[in-house]
Amino acid sequence: MISSESLSFLKKLLDTPGPSGFESAPAKVWRDQAGKFAKVSGDVAGNSLAEVNSSGAPTIMLAGHIDEIGVIVSYIDDQGYGYLQPIGGWDPQVLIGQRLRFVGRKGDVFGVVGKKPIHLIKPEEREKAGKFVDLWVDFGFKTKKEAEEWISVGDAGVIDSRTMEFPNGRLVSRSIDDRIGAFVVLEALRRYAERPGSARVVAVATTQEEIGYRGGGAGVCATCIGPQMAIVVDVTFAIDHPGVEKKEHGEAAIDGGPVLTRGSIISPVVFNLLRTTAEEKKIPFALHAAGRDTSTDADAIHIAREGVATGLVGVPNRYMHSPNELVSIQDLDHAAELIAETCRAVTGKTDFTAR
Repeated sequence: MISSESLSFLKKLLDTPGPSGFESAPAKVWRDQAGKFAKVSGDVAGNSLAEVNSSGAPTIMLAGHIDEIGVIVSYIDDQGYGYLQPIGGWDPQVLIGQRLRFVGRKGDVFGVVGKKPIHLIKPEEREKAGKFVDLWVDFGFKTKKEAEEWISVGDAGVIDSRTMEFPNGRLVSRSIDDRIGAFVVLEALRRYAERPGSARVVAVATTQEEIGYRGGGAGVCATCIGPQMAIVVDVTFAIDHPGVEKKEHGEAAIDGGPVLTRGSIISPVVFNLLRTTAEEKKIPFALHAAGRDTSTDADAIHIAREGVATGLVGVPNRYMHSPNELVSIQDLDHAAELIAETCRAVTGKTDFTAR
């Protein structure tokens, strides 16, 4: 079960702003927690590492990216209004009217995203989707000079919201993707540390996945760790809400357990280890097919060095890349337990070249 201490840590992690390229604050929260039971380090890409059973073999990398989508100030006009560029994949519609929190030169700076009210929008334009260039941020400043005392071009921000617990063990936050993955790999490592197996296991809170078109921090970290096996944890689309077609997106559902990906870049050895462990431990799971890449850290990790046998575990997530993503705490528990038990099943005799 997810303990009250772990849940408190998770809420703090989710609420700490850290968009891609600006992950230092949540990374520190993660490392402070990891230091209670693991050997902690970092690298030049900003990745945070936590290691258990250092003398063990083979080496297993557990990766969950700690960055979230956000925005960056690109221009401040003479009236003190700010203009934005996205960090990661945004639907601009969800930003309209939101309150944003920026890390400015003197501390937090807050602003609201403005757009012309519907009364001033011409009828023929009302059905058109807004674009980033149509939005601005009102900080409450009167002039550019006043604004620049507090905020600068290049400062990053996120939606100003706080994590909430909903009924039936649901958790809602703006940064589920993929602060949840960073949490799950550390929770799995903590459980593994209580009863280590043969393997050396290194959990990593990776950086820049949301903008990682060349692999983000995960590719760097996989090279320095040198794992023989990796398990990546990311969110996946929950389909148990209106308007989603199972024939297109599968059967991942809240409370349905972790989702195991098959295909393309996924190692059959690692997949079979995960599925067999889930079946033996009676952990519920669903399957997901990926005919090409996965759009996760797994894409970079599996081709690091001479190649890494890589698996992908998904956490079902409703309303991805929105101000209020939703996951099940029960799914987090099952994912962490599955990964810890799978790590224990790996020995020096495990053949990662088997097909």
